[in-house]
Amino acid sequence: MNYILFDGEVRNALLPFTYTKPVADLRIGILTIREKWEKYLGLTTTTITEEYLMEKYPMVEMDENILINASFCPTKELVEKVMSLKENEAIFQGESVIAFHTKDTQEEVNFDTYTQIEFEEDLLQVHHTWDIFSKNDIAIQQDFELLTEGRKSQPIPETVQCLNRDQIFIEEGATLNFAILNADSGPIYIGKNAEVMEGSVVRGPFAMCENSVLKLSAKIYGATTLGPYCKVGGEVNNSVLMGYSSKAHDGFLGNSVLGEWCNLGADTNNSNLKNNYAEVKLWNYEAGRFSPTGLQFCGLMMGDHSKCGINTMFNTGTVVGVSANIYGSGFPRNFVPSFSWGGAAGFITYRLNKVFEVAEVVMSRRKLKLEDVDKKILEAVFEQTEGYRRK
Repeated sequence: MNYILFDGEVRNALLPFTYTKPVADLRIGILTIREKWEKYLGLTTTTITEEYLMEKYPMVEMDENILINASFCPTKELVEKVMSLKENEAIFQGESVIAFHTKDTQEEVNFDTYTQIEFEEDLLQVHHTWDIFSKNDIAIQQDFELLTEGRKSQPIPETVQCLNRDQIFIEEGATLNFAILNADSGPIYIGKNAEVMEGSVVRGPFAMCENSVLKLSAKIYGATTLGPYCKVGGEVNNSVLMGYSSKAHDGFLGNSVLGEWCNLGADTNNSNLKNNYAEVKLWNYEAGRFSPTGLQFCGLMMGDHSKCGINTMFNTGTVVGVSANIYGSGFPRNFVPSFSWGGAAGFITYRLNKVFEVAEVVMSRRKLKLEDVDKKILEAVFEQTEGYRRK
């Protein structure tokens, strides 16, 4: 069977992260949503997403296909039902379609003609950007069980103090010494070739992926995820760095999500709680205004390739788009449009040629290249977000 992950109706609610990637390639827990599905299915998947993303994330259609709503994270029970879908069958949870069978000869899908199978067990679904950190606790625990089942951890070094060692898993090539790991409140996963430097204190649930680094004396509260090739120091609480991003110095990051290729300058801090303890509002791309989150704690949402200078201060509930460059004293506004250059004193447009120059240098440090397809995606996002920037 051929499996295709589609963005679904939540795609715009997950901007700015879905400007540069499909919903399936967002990371929550240890794995991306795509990696979770492929791990369960034992097969590769393709994608239905925005047209400008499809050169990098193509769709492969065969005679028979099962389309899966990428906002839903898989469970063993759900995957069994998905794999058993037959022609004209669909799985729903409430009003939301989870998966359905199609044939390439179908011109349209009318669910009124389908046998609708209700999935009643609880599922983790990513509806909003803040779900990525607020549901990260559950996601880490699910992925930890999936990745470690039937496997044996590398030995925990004698210099490492730990609690609940059965909930600590260390992959091959990881190095850690003179650290404290407390897995009483959730599992701790140390990925392949990752490094935990001396003096680091970690409280689970926590995951660091391949080649990520915790700097000297880092303080990490769960539920936090460091995607591959991230560098983190200072204090971090309940945050997700999707990959290739750095917060390498002192400063606080809490209840936040950073996309890929982001960098926070030394002593950058974000507020995750309003002074009056009120509900936090975030910029809503769909509504074109700030909308309530239902959360009291909510920090920074930063899209791919965005960066800030030293001593940057972010207010509670700040949204930064793609490829923004922020610097200077004072608090920048709570919504920084994509391709903005500046800070509290004001912004100008961050020109594409400069964006490409920086991205090429940054990616080369990880022995990766900014491909033409990546440039085309950034060009498309630049055009789509033009209306948000000051002329």
